[in-house]
Amino acid sequence: MKEFIYGLADYVYDRVNESSGVLKNRVVNGVSPGGDAQFNIDQIAEDAVMEYVTKSNLSIAIYSEDYGLSILGGNPEFLLIVDPIDGTRPMAAEMGMSCISIAVARFYEDAKIKDIDYALLKELKSGATIYSDKNMEGIACSGYKDTLPNLNHQTKLENMFWTIEFNGHPAELMVKAYGDLINQSANTGGVFLFNSASYAISRIITGQLDAYVDIGNRILKDNPSLINRFREVGNGKVLHLFPYDIAASVYLAQKAGVIITDAYGESLDETLLTELGYHNQQSCIAASTHELHKKILDQIKW
Repeated sequence: MKEFIYGLADYVYDRVNESSGVLKNRVVNGVSPGGDAQFNIDQIAEDAVMEYVTKSNLSIAIYSEDYGLSILGGNPEFLLIVDPIDGTRPMAAEMGMSCISIAVARFYEDAKIKDIDYALLKELKSGATIYSDKNMEGIACSGYKDTLPNLNHQTKLENMFWTIEFNGHPAELMVKAYGDLINQSANTGGVFLFNSASYAISRIITGQLDAYVDIGNRILKDNPSLINRFREVGNGKVLHLFPYDIAASVYLAQKAGVIITDAYGESLDETLLTELGYHNQQSCIAASTHELHKKILDQIKW
């Protein structure tokens, strides 16, 4: 399985990078089943996934952003959760803040994040990888200048380097909720927007960031009357963290010692891997230390 998912990541990496730099990759040509805008470069990556998996002649189930659940062969043993480009916008703009995200669990109905046995992130610009599986302690990496994990020990909000999310999130609600945190840290720390959960979470593992915060799904669950406002900014759908966005990165973050929960401070383990409804979509607060995680959770204006 390790060899298979590395091969899949390499195949998608090559196909996408052969196509980068083409202006048409920024054209929106539809939406995914979850409602996220799909660019031409997404189609290239999705097709590459299906080509590779089909050629492998394995009996396997695969869930991807565009195609949903596909079952190849009979009686598949494994389920692949693949986001071929998590970070389409920065990839289309050649900014590089994007990853190929692959997680593997045993195939059965209602498989969850806690059932993942293998995970791989491969950066689409550098080709660097972070990997782990059920037989390993910690993580394996290649292409990074430092040995990973390289977690910071940051505990001060005013000095944290962190990233937030706005896609599908009414900006006025997000700013009301963590505007004070932005004000505290924007000058003496750093506030970033990557449009890629996998890339953002992996930056905590590399030590480039101290925290990642996406609270939209908790705000909606706490205030269901806001659903139409979320749909207005989400192509008519609720666009929060889908399972394929975070499956691999949550597994790898946990293996690396990152403190990662939903925005209630609860485990993400029970998240279903193939359910896109907003009740199964997620929020996330990830931090390099327990103290920083608690301070973020406590100081957001829910």
